Amino acid sequence: MHCPYCKHQDTKVLDSRVADDGGSIRRRRVCAECDRRFTTVEKMQLTVLKRSGATEPFNRDKAIAGVRKACKGRPVTDEQLACLGQDVEDALRLSGRAEFEAHEVGMAILAPLRALDEVAYLRFASVYRAFDSVDDFEDEIAMLRLERATDAAPGAASAPAG
Repeated sequence: MHCPYCKHQDTKVLDSRVADDGGSIRRRRVCAECDRRFTTVEKMQLTVLKRSGATEPFNRDKAIAGVRKACKGRPVTDEQLACLGQDVEDALRLSGRAEFEAHEVGMAILAPLRALDEVAYLRFASVYRAFDSVDDFEDEIAMLRLERATDAAPGAASAPAG
């Protein structure tokens, strides 16, 4: 690790702590040359296994770009998309795995997108769940309606009286 102050290559770790629920390690360091202290953070690198067999680092912006296409013309803000991207990355990190197939990343997007905008969800799901016909759309819409009716039913969201 190079010192950010004098660029010397010899630094010593004074303290290491797990941070972000195990997703990163924070290290307190001191430079052997200038004696200045600094902090580094090591994060687990998420990688995506493409269909071609190649791997690339997970890119939250790339995931958001795909969702942005599904949200075209919908009342979804850039801030909401940024939050969705963070939620997806957090979910992938919490799985404890470091490598994911591209299809798994797309599937991880579905639940938060569904909560954000149902139309965008249907657009995105039609690609990632490989809808083949109008029947697939109708089945998915029927499921959304059923869940909405269940959530709106009296007592559905409240605890039983005791």
